[in-house]
Amino acid sequence: MPAPNRTVAETLLHSLRAHDVDRIFCVAGESYLPLLDALYDSEVDVLGCRHEGSAGFAALADAKLTGRAGVCLVSRAPGAANAAIAVHAAAEDATALVVLVGDVPTRELGRESFQSGRPLGDLTKAVLTLYTPEATGETVRRAFRVAESGTPGPVVLHVPEDVFDRTGADQPAGRVTLGHTVPGERDFESVHGLLTAARRPLLLAGSMLDTASGRTLLRQTSQRHSLPVVTSNKNQHLLENRHRCYAGHLHNSTQPQQLAEFDRADLVLAVGTRLGQISTRRLRFPRGPEPDQALVHVHPDPARIGRYHRVTAGFAMDPVDFLGRLDAAGPPHRLPNGRDRWCEGLHALEEDNARWVPPDSGEVTVGEIASALDELTEGAVTVIVDSGTFTSWTYRFLRFAQSGRLVGIDSSAMGFAPGAALAVGARTRTVPTVALVGDGGFVMNGGELATLCERRLPVVFVVSDNASLGTIRLHQQQRYPDRGIATDLENPDFPRLAQAFGALGLAATTADEVRTGLAKALDHPGPSLLSVRTSRKHLTPYHHL
Repeated sequence: MPAPNRTVAETLLHSLRAHDVDRIFCVAGESYLPLLDALYDSEVDVLGCRHEGSAGFAALADAKLTGRAGVCLVSRAPGAANAAIAVHAAAEDATALVVLVGDVPTRELGRESFQSGRPLGDLTKAVLTLYTPEATGETVRRAFRVAESGTPGPVVLHVPEDVFDRTGADQPAGRVTLGHTVPGERDFESVHGLLTAARRPLLLAGSMLDTASGRTLLRQTSQRHSLPVVTSNKNQHLLENRHRCYAGHLHNSTQPQQLAEFDRADLVLAVGTRLGQISTRRLRFPRGPEPDQALVHVHPDPARIGRYHRVTAGFAMDPVDFLGRLDAAGPPHRLPNGRDRWCEGLHALEEDNARWVPPDSGEVTVGEIASALDELTEGAVTVIVDSGTFTSWTYRFLRFAQSGRLVGIDSSAMGFAPGAALAVGARTRTVPTVALVGDGGFVMNGGELATLCERRLPVVFVVSDNASLGTIRLHQQQRYPDRGIATDLENPDFPRLAQAFGALGLAATTADEVRTGLAKALDHPGPSLLSVRTSRKHLTPYHHL
C-alpha cells in the first residue's frame, strides 16, 4: 500500500537498505539533494568522492568485496558521463553496479534542457527511470535484480529531480530470494565420472567463487581430488598461492610455457567464470570453439554456456553449490595414475616462475616492489592493481596467502586504483591494503587521496614512477621503433603531493629503499604514498625496451 506521507527519497533509502546497502559513493549534486538529506540520518556510510569516475570505481570495488551490487550516486548528464568509465568496467568485469542518476525535472526531459541527456545506455544491462512515487520500491528492486542476476553488470536508474520530494510512494522493496538450481543426479554423476577417470584434470576458478564458502570449498575440493587450480584474470587470490594445488593465474601475460602445460589437461572444469576473452587469452585456453579436452562449464547464466566453446557438459547453477556437490561426492578410493605428479608439476612450474631474481642492470623494477611486499606481508595483504604492464610483476612475484586478496578489473582502465582504495580501505582492516598504480594512473584520479586523508584510511599507495605511459610506449616501440610520441610524462613530486593532502609521503630509488619505505608505509596508521623511481627499460618481467 502507498504511504501518503512517505517521500520517494525516503522510500528509495529504505529500499536500498532492504538490499543490504550499507555504503554509497557519490559526488554530491543538486539534482538529488532530497536523497542526500534522507541519508543524513541513516546508517548508510556516504563517501563523497572528488570525481564521478572514482565514485563509480569505488562502488565497483565495493561490490567485489561484498558480493552484492555497489551503489554510486551522480548528478545529471555530466556526472553520468564522468561515471561512464566505471560503468564500462562493470560491464566488462561482470560486476553488479547500480548507478543512481539525479536527472533534470520531469517537465524538462527531452527538451534539451541544462545538463540533460542519457550517455550510458549502450554500456548497461538496463536503463530505468522512476516517474511516479507508486513505482519506487518496484523500480529499485528491478534495478538490483537485473544488476545481480545471470551475468552481473551495471544498471542505471534515473530519478528526475522533482520526483524525489513527491509523496505517496509504495512500500520499500527488498532483494528477491531464489531457490537453488540442482542438477539432475545422472548429469552430475557423469561429470563426477569424468573427474574420477581424468589423469590430468584442471579446475579453472572464476570470480563467482570469491566468497568465504567458495574459497573454502575450492581449497577442500582441490586437496581431496589432487585437482590443480588455475584462476581467471584478476582472481589470483582464490586459492592461496603456496598451496600444492595452485597452478597459476590466467592473465594478459601468462607465458606460452605455462599455457602449453595447461593444454595437456584431459579435463577442464570451468567453474564460476564466463570464459571471457582475457581469461582464455582470446580463446587460446581452453581453445575455442573446439577445446582440446573435455570441458565442463558451470555458470549461473545459461546464455554464457556454450557461447564461445563447445562444452562436454554445462550447468546453469550456483558455482559454489556445484563445488559443494563435488566435494560431498568425494574422490575415488584410488586416484588415477599420474594425478599427483600432474598436480605437483604444475605447482612446481608456478613456484619456479615466482622466484625473484633482480635484473643484472641493477635498475629498480616493479618486481622489487612485489618481492618486498611478499616478504613483508607473507601474502596476507589486499593489493589493488591499476592498469599497466607493470601488474605482471605482481602476478608473478607476490604470492597471496589465504587472507590475501587481489582487486582489479578486466577492462584494465587507468585510474581505477585511487577510487578502489577508498572502498577497500573503508571495508578492510584485518590485513594491509596496498594500491599499486603507475604514475599516469595516479595523476588521473589521485585527488581521491583527499577523501582517504579525511577518513584516515590506512591505505598504502605505491606509485611506479618511470615518467612514461609504459604499456603504450612498449607497444609503440614494437610497432614504430624509436618514434616515441605522447608517452613521456613530466610528473609532480609525488611524496610532496601526498604530504600536501595530509598523507605520509616517501620516495625510493634503490632496492633497499623500496623495502625500508614499504615497511614504514605499512606501519603508518593513515594514508601513505611511496614513490618508486622504476626502470623504463624493464617494463615487464618478459619484455624490455
